[in-house]
Amino acid sequence: MLHNSHSLTRLVGELKKLPGIGEKSACRLAFHLLRSPANIIALAEALNEVKSRVRFCSVCFSITEDDPCAICRGNRDDSIICVVEEPQDVLAIERSGAFRGKYHVLHGVLSPLSGITPADLKIAQLLERVSNSSIKEVVIATNFSVEGEATAIYLTGLFRNHGVRVTRLAHGIPIGSDLEYIDSATMQRAVQGRSEV
Repeated sequence: MLHNSHSLTRLVGELKKLPGIGEKSACRLAFHLLRSPANIIALAEALNEVKSRVRFCSVCFSITEDDPCAICRGNRDDSIICVVEEPQDVLAIERSGAFRGKYHVLHGVLSPLSGITPADLKIAQLLERVSNSSIKEVVIATNFSVEGEATAIYLTGLFRNHGVRVTRLAHGIPIGSDLEYIDSATMQRAVQGRSEV
């Protein structure tokens, strides 16, 4: 598209590799950066810093600059572990302030169609953590997608004989929603997961 500049074409190509960024957005970002050389330098420095300093925690496999991460070495409830798909899921749960246990990041979900098996995820490390510690509850917080549900079912089966309580995040109708606009699958789960008041 940008025939007169190999460098700009390369930048647009790299930006397009980011999730949710198409050709137009990549061009818009590239030209925005060109208008302010200071932005390019700051972005390059931030990318280099992330590359050199950020890594995965050796305990929970979330992102950290210090190993183990602050959550793993912090004063948290060691008896409960929350299993999530990706490091950004830890951030989402932490924002809620509702969970005071520790985490384990799988780095994906089971997807036989994509060739992702248990060996491709951090499941063996999770089993080792549960077997060698005082964990009493495993909270499965995978997404409510087909792959997330399949992963939750698989993990539930694994822990059935480990003497730990296995729970799943609640799901259903979001606060502030009108019932008439809720899809049937969400409504079914809400009705099945109803609780006493």
